Amino acid sequence: MKKFSKFISEQEVGRRDNHTFVRNPSNGYLNDEVVSRLNAIVGRIFAEGSKFDPSQPLNLCRGSLQKIGLTYGEYPPMTESSGSFSLPLTLFGGRFGKDENTPYDEFLEDDGISSQREGGLSLNVSYEMTETNQYRLRANIA
Repeated sequence: MKKFSKFISEQEVGRRDNHTFVRNPSNGYLNDEVVSRLNAIVGRIFAEGSKFDPSQPLNLCRGSLQKIGLTYGEYPPMTESSGSFSLPLTLFGGRFGKDENTPYDEFLEDDGISSQREGGLSLNVSYEMTETNQYRLRANIA
């Protein structure tokens, strides 16, 4: 019979060998591999055909991204027959406070992503209305 401490030490070794925890954006790793995986998730949400309510996939995407700390603001109304818009992403609502480079009379305030990736990230959405008054939406994170 194994002792509990032996069991825990074996589990710790197995966990260190699996590097999936390193790719979580909330851990500060928004590299190209993570963004491409996020684009796969976003593409799956928006590629499910025509929608009569264009807000449904946008709300579903918001919920999926919020699970890992990424959020975006309100989206504009889609009143035209086609168009596109960009929604800036924030990580955990952004950052506010001080770091080692902030002067004493100023505060740091950003999206939480710009410190990891130059220019930050945004959800780019394009839409078009079909002849049956349904919407085709496409989105990606860039």
